[in-house]
Amino acid sequence: MLGSISYAQTTGILKDSDGLPESDVEVKLKGTDKVVYTDLDGNFEIDAKVGDILIIKGKEITVSSSLLGDLSSYFTNPDNDTVDLETAVVTGYSTQRKEEITASVGTVSAKDLVDSKSPNITNLLQGKVAGVNIISGSGRPGSTATMRVRGRTSISADTGALWVVDGVIFHGTPTINPSDVETVSILKDAAATSQYGSRGANGVVIVTTKRGRGKGLTVNVDYSSSWNKFNNGNFEVMNGKQLYDNFQIMQGAPTLPTELENTNFDWLKNGTKIGIVQDANVSISSNSDKTNLYATINYFNEEGTVKGYDYERLTTRLNIDHKLTEKFIFKPKLNASYITTENREHSLYGMYMNMPWDNPFLSNGRPVNPREDEANGNISRWYGRDYSNYYYDLQTNYGTSEIFDIQANLDFQWKISNAFTFESTNNVQYYNNTSMSYTDPKSISGSSYDGQVYQFSDKRIVRLFNQMIRFNKKVDLHSFNAYVAYEYSDYDYKSLNGTKQGITPGSEILDNGANPFAVGGTRNDYAFQAGLAQFNYGFDGRFYAQASYRLDGSSRFGKNNRYAHFYAFSGGWNINNEAFLKDSESITNLKLRASYGVVGNAGTNYYMQYGLYNLNGQYNGQPALVQGQYANPDVTWETTKDANIGLEIGLYDRFNFTVDVYNKNTDKLLHFVRFPDTSGWTGYMDNIGKVNNKGIEFSVNASIFRPTSEFQWNVGFNIATNKNEVKELYNNQAINDGLQRREVGRDINSWYMRKWAGVDAETGNPLWERIDPTTGEVTNVTNWNNATLQFVGKTSPDYFGGFNTNFSYKGFVLSADFVYSKGGLAYNAGRELFDSDGAYPYYNQMQLQEGWSRWTPENTNATHPKLIFNNTSLSNKQSSRYLEDASFLRMRNVRLGYNFKENIVSKLGVKSLGIYISGDNLWTSTDYSGADIEAVISGDTTSNYPNPKRFTLGVNLTF
Repeated sequence: MLGSISYAQTTGILKDSDGLPESDVEVKLKGTDKVVYTDLDGNFEIDAKVGDILIIKGKEITVSSSLLGDLSSYFTNPDNDTVDLETAVVTGYSTQRKEEITASVGTVSAKDLVDSKSPNITNLLQGKVAGVNIISGSGRPGSTATMRVRGRTSISADTGALWVVDGVIFHGTPTINPSDVETVSILKDAAATSQYGSRGANGVVIVTTKRGRGKGLTVNVDYSSSWNKFNNGNFEVMNGKQLYDNFQIMQGAPTLPTELENTNFDWLKNGTKIGIVQDANVSISSNSDKTNLYATINYFNEEGTVKGYDYERLTTRLNIDHKLTEKFIFKPKLNASYITTENREHSLYGMYMNMPWDNPFLSNGRPVNPREDEANGNISRWYGRDYSNYYYDLQTNYGTSEIFDIQANLDFQWKISNAFTFESTNNVQYYNNTSMSYTDPKSISGSSYDGQVYQFSDKRIVRLFNQMIRFNKKVDLHSFNAYVAYEYSDYDYKSLNGTKQGITPGSEILDNGANPFAVGGTRNDYAFQAGLAQFNYGFDGRFYAQASYRLDGSSRFGKNNRYAHFYAFSGGWNINNEAFLKDSESITNLKLRASYGVVGNAGTNYYMQYGLYNLNGQYNGQPALVQGQYANPDVTWETTKDANIGLEIGLYDRFNFTVDVYNKNTDKLLHFVRFPDTSGWTGYMDNIGKVNNKGIEFSVNASIFRPTSEFQWNVGFNIATNKNEVKELYNNQAINDGLQRREVGRDINSWYMRKWAGVDAETGNPLWERIDPTTGEVTNVTNWNNATLQFVGKTSPDYFGGFNTNFSYKGFVLSADFVYSKGGLAYNAGRELFDSDGAYPYYNQMQLQEGWSRWTPENTNATHPKLIFNNTSLSNKQSSRYLEDASFLRMRNVRLGYNFKENIVSKLGVKSLGIYISGDNLWTSTDYSGADIEAVISGDTTSNYPNPKRFTLGVNLTF
């Protein structure tokens, strides 16, 4: 109980079911206009006497004493008609009630993150929020998914979302135990992201970690074991007989021994395994009048489904809120991770490529050294083109890495008065990575240079300091909330690497190598400082307005443009609180909001304003400077102007719909402009263009049955579309980027290559399109070099999203999550090797997919050209032939759990006990011919590591 008691003053405290204070909750004296709100500690004080009735969140509470004390039981006791408290949403530097939010913000709670098992939180957010496109990418243990919020806004600057954990901006994706996460808020429009100014153009992910819960001491243990299975999707290479038959119809192919028809070694089957995953998490939660504590330790170990790769992580967290005085709270935090990997991995490239006629082991079990054993007569012949056998090299070759990642906060909060609060955030992040690889002199890969040792080490230190004053005041029907702050952050990075060859067998020490092969290192640093402010106004729960401003300064820019202004305005109208709808039982939420703002992107080049020289040049055997980047003191920030309109509809407190329409215009695109070689300089950084992103997002969440029903069924669905267009480039000059090209009027992710025209039915030769540069006439040619480079599609999907369903009955819970993407093209680079029409006859080839056929004199209506030994028709060269539909529908997770009744588990001395079984990636529908569409959807690669199918058993108990 806080404050003194005077005549006719009634005080109380409001907390949630976990014992945490509920701030900013309305307390009204029935029959009057008297309204107050709970403070940050859940306390309130109102003019009321014994016998008066208070209305708190729809619940009538009779004043029985001037000291009401803790009122939590009125909202948590099942014997009362419970009314759920509104959910608070972290929207950056502020926390707001849902009805107050005027920006586009997607939220994901802790309970939505427990379904799948992954050490990386990004993977767990896939399909959860409309407009947030997450692709899980590689299935290698420890890998991170890619995230894009509302399209790509830049050509060469960073396009990933900004991550903020407990108020601290992170460099890249944070290393955080998903079990420690309380909520995730994804800020999508400028009204939300403008608080982060120059780093908000690509969206912001706000992570809030857990605090102490409940009363007293609570211990929670969660343990699970998973079994991962290699998932080759639609991709299958040929067995011995299929490859033998291939040679029989291949023009110019040599005659093979007939016994090869029945010779088959399955490199893929023998190079993969069931990968075991262990995930153990222990957390301690304590909450008292003065101290709130949350501590956790997590151990995660995952074996790769490709033999020889092991990922291990140990993470610990400590969050403390300690009330030193009634007005001063000390808030230290610590998060530390230790990550190791061991890599004796079987080569994915080799598993697909190696011939089924080559057995990697001799009869005595010794791995084959193909060249030596063929020369010595131990084997008759090795058919593989590269004479590679990774089983031989894995005896001696390996790599390791070790990462320390620590974040520490010394934060505090000082309540100056009922209206003003001072908050201080002070953070240091330390990251250190050391890795090495050893290639033995006797290995196949290391024999030509007598072995090799490579060592790498990098370290970064990031500091952030934020000092903020908050103002919070309510006057009658008016509410005012504001803050002003100063923020400073800096980043310091160092790396060192070295490679030596001609090494002593078994030695990992660089000095033991005879031949220095390469040495390198780098040092980068930058700093940001900002002044920021935000003002929020609300009237009578009906109208809300917000204005934000941030002045950002960065060392990445020259003195002419070192500082930039970013701002946003937004407003919301809660129509359901108007008199004509306030008592409606059907329309329980109807909200219209709109926003406009300007945010930025500071790019990834830390020294773009400077003239740079390379110091590693030589002239006449002497060290020399080599001209590199030309100076440009006028280069400035990328700027995104973002407009958003949103509508929220809630029906019967069970069906919720949200639709957002946005339009984002980004100009001053940062790009490196190259000079002619004769200039002596490579080029310079400049602002060269504009790009537009616009789209629509829609989501629905529904509770099919009333809350009082014993059987519950909840469903959710979201869909988003984003159209991207390059609006302007320097001198209208297109920019080439590998197989892609940026050009005005096109999608920024457009494919640009020769267009495949199929197979000549008469000859079986490949065909490509040629466009006459004068007339525009399109003809087919059989010479790849004569074909015309042209636009042939884009990687961007037409629409994407996710949907989920959740059933619960008594203690049983069954849930399923799906993700999908429709449209866009992915380049299957692996087919250049494994679908090569004879160009690589001694690489194994992929089996033809359903609907594919090979040209023969008897089958002239075919999708594939005739087979030619050492094919010189260039049919496997880069062209749209290998562009494939990137659409997919994937069951991301399905989970069945059971929570035992309290009267049963109490006999075991525990508060709660639950068990569960789940599966990840068990089913995927796609026409993509490779192993995993998600592993290549954002680019092109030959030997991608597919996401495994995963089966999990787990138990969760609380003491």
